[in-house]
Amino acid sequence: MGEVGSNSAGSVSGSVAGRVALVTGAARGQGRAHAVALANEGADLVLCDIAADIATVPYSLGTEADLAETVALVEATGRRCISMVADVRDTAAMDAVVASGIEAFGGIDICVANAGIVAFSHFQDITDEMWDDMIAVDLTGTFKTMRAVVPHMIERRYGRIIATSSMAGRMGNPNLSHYVAAKWGIIGMVKTLAMELASRGVTVNAVCPAAVDTPMLQNPAMYSLFCPDLESPTREDVVPRYQAMNRMGQAWLAPEEVSRAVMFLAADAASGMTGQVVEVSLGSAAGQH
Repeated sequence: MGEVGSNSAGSVSGSVAGRVALVTGAARGQGRAHAVALANEGADLVLCDIAADIATVPYSLGTEADLAETVALVEATGRRCISMVADVRDTAAMDAVVASGIEAFGGIDICVANAGIVAFSHFQDITDEMWDDMIAVDLTGTFKTMRAVVPHMIERRYGRIIATSSMAGRMGNPNLSHYVAAKWGIIGMVKTLAMELASRGVTVNAVCPAAVDTPMLQNPAMYSLFCPDLESPTREDVVPRYQAMNRMGQAWLAPEEVSRAVMFLAADAASGMTGQVVEVSLGSAAGQH
């Protein structure tokens, strides 16, 4: 086991007590939920988010105020936290985030490569800009996040890397070709890196959530995707459409439900798991091979 990053590990309890975790896309949604869950279980946090909109994304992204709110929620648990505005597409920015975390806390033990976007279009209508932004954020951004922590984790012979894929990374989804391609790519990348690091004390796994109740899902653009027959669909209108996509009668997951899977993979209880995909699918995985 590598040297624990936090200096206060002896006075902390929890499944990741004394560890240091990096979470990308932490301003809101799943990233915020993962950060708070890790803090509640004893970890100090290194957080980052782009905190700006992207032109090809049809909804507003998180803000610096949202990121500050996540920091406050983490600090309310009694854990330490630093945050940076950083774009996962930017190699120098992600290297700086990791370096800042190591300087502040002595190391990074856990990396949750969570940042992601979604957009939709018929396959033939996806522009170069739409494709490039999707792959750059969801797939390349995950790669650059993981690449930034890997040398440090190899040196310490300890690490837990968890990447956010999607149930869209397990199947096809009409009008989401670029998103699906990115999420499938994350799974292949995770499995490959897991093989490379299997003897180095570092595990690499992915989580595949079904629809999650976050601003990425709850916005007029996404409502229109799933209710094209309605003029101005609402949250209530899309509920039965989402319920029809799974077997549990639940429209979507709370982000905290995904956090439970992330927490398991981040803890030493999962030390024997690498290169695996944990599906939090509301039963949709039951019909797959």
